[in-house]
Amino acid sequence: MNKQLLLGCIADDFTGASDLANTLAREHMRTTQYIDVPDDQQDCDCEAAIIALKSRSIDADDAIEQSLNALRWLMAKGAKQFLFKYCSTFDSTLSGNIGPVAEALAKELSTNAVVVCPAFPTTGRTVYQGHLFVFDKLLNESGLQNHPLNPMTDADIRRWLAAQSNTAVGHIPQAIVSEGSDAIHYALTQAAERNEGLVVVDATVDQDLRSIGEACADAKLITGGSGIALGLPDNFKKRGQLTAGSSSFEPQQGQAAILSGSCSEATRAQIKTYADGPLIELNVAAVIDGSCTTESIMKQLQAGQTTLVYSSADPDTVKQLQTAHGAETVAHAIESFFGKLAIELVASGTTRLIVAGGETSGAVISALELNAFNIGPEIDPGVPALSTIGKKSLAVALKSGNFGSEDFFSKALKMLST
Repeated sequence: MNKQLLLGCIADDFTGASDLANTLAREHMRTTQYIDVPDDQQDCDCEAAIIALKSRSIDADDAIEQSLNALRWLMAKGAKQFLFKYCSTFDSTLSGNIGPVAEALAKELSTNAVVVCPAFPTTGRTVYQGHLFVFDKLLNESGLQNHPLNPMTDADIRRWLAAQSNTAVGHIPQAIVSEGSDAIHYALTQAAERNEGLVVVDATVDQDLRSIGEACADAKLITGGSGIALGLPDNFKKRGQLTAGSSSFEPQQGQAAILSGSCSEATRAQIKTYADGPLIELNVAAVIDGSCTTESIMKQLQAGQTTLVYSSADPDTVKQLQTAHGAETVAHAIESFFGKLAIELVASGTTRLIVAGGETSGAVISALELNAFNIGPEIDPGVPALSTIGKKSLAVALKSGNFGSEDFFSKALKMLST
């Protein structure tokens, strides 16, 4: 007998989806992560369903269309509450699609005063006075604003959303949030009366997120980073809607590989720390002109060794490559290369795969034509172990570039096999 689908989620990239899945699974919701919008016949035997899109860096109209298709699938499967998940560093250019997608989903659901909260205090992302902080620095001064595709150069979420949105943007400050869920609920009610479409809500500690979640027990739509889901499972638990269920994660013991296309500071530190196997750095210019091929990389792999293949350059090098070849050309070449390499790795017997970077993860999972994952134990905050549902038996970790401790790759290798 199928479980009742309670929460339908839409994530704008694959690593963000697994980050959200990790949060919900830790809060004891039986969670499944789907890749792209499933067909109508796809089973949905879970309490929280997450549809992972690759929509963060595409045209806003296309992102809206994909997100609405995902919403309609989730509605057809019986979900009553919905969550739009984006990055905790709000990766979005001024003409980006977080605001437009949130508005389109709200319109489809006939709701307003929709919470906007990218906070994830466990990883240092907080929202205070409507501004996004990374630890003690404003986002635009933290170093994390330098995303190669979606640079986020303004920490004022209200101002950024106002530029992206057609409706008024409201704000609930920390002074109200700290009073608890009743105060937040009342403030949201007032925002709805003022016809504010999106409402930025401050959050500086996990308890704030739990209070926001409690205040949104009856909200049709919530948006934010994975942290915004922290308090939602308790609402279903209080109603007696959650069922006890163990994880269906299936570890794998076989050959492993690590692919990294992230240029974040955290990932570059993880690459320097990695000592469990050989490292191969891609020459991006050679990838673009075709002189570096996946066949040449496969010939360098050593049996029984876990090789880390990476193109994780520093921001200055990335900028030089983008100037010389064009940002889209560079991104497409690297993503296509990693996707093809992943196919060859799995065909040669790889059963454990670790991927760093949202765009890289999207390219790899799409190339492998993986459709869904069961959620396993947490490797690091925001990154769970995953196992495939379907024909290919793989254990996978999809890491957002900025996430994970310096020894993440070593920990992931062990977690995927136990």
